[in-house]
Amino acid sequence: MTTNRLGYLLAHLFVLAYCAILLTSLCFQIFNGDMPCPLCVVQRMAMLLTAGGAAYVIVRSRSGAVSAADYMAGYGLAGVAAFGGLLMAARQVMLHLNDPKGYGPAVLGLHMYTWAAVTFLVVLLYGALAFVFAPQLMPKGVTFGTPSKALLWLLVAIAVVITVMTFAEEGFHLTLPDDPVRYELF
Repeated sequence: MTTNRLGYLLAHLFVLAYCAILLTSLCFQIFNGDMPCPLCVVQRMAMLLTAGGAAYVIVRSRSGAVSAADYMAGYGLAGVAAFGGLLMAARQVMLHLNDPKGYGPAVLGLHMYTWAAVTFLVVLLYGALAFVFAPQLMPKGVTFGTPSKALLWLLVAIAVVITVMTFAEEGFHLTLPDDPVRYELF
């Protein structure tokens, strides 16, 4: 049986990168008091779905190999979610074009919504390359072990925390406030 661990490693790095981005956004929210606006929340959800595409490829590799259909489905989901997230991030960037200070803190000179747009563009490029090089990148002969399980559980834990934090921000209202300043639940 031939082995292909590069595609497996790239799927893990994909999920790990989005976990780091989402954890950073949660740190800004929890420790700096930067409440996410509705567009930010939608971008977080798109990031979770995008990471879920790569996570699907990891989960399907439990048998040691991923079928072409599973590989394409995982990265197809990631691409669709990234496209939706890119639309939301682009909308937010356009809303702040005339505002020289932007909204929220800047990280390496760019605001979080601009970085979100960049990550979604990177995912779309990676997804296209993953399709082109699918025969070489589809995981084969890999071991679904503790690191894979830990990474997937980390993604699930982040999704739960984001869900709880969003519910706390929204409270029992039907919509999130446009410019949130407090947690409506409390």
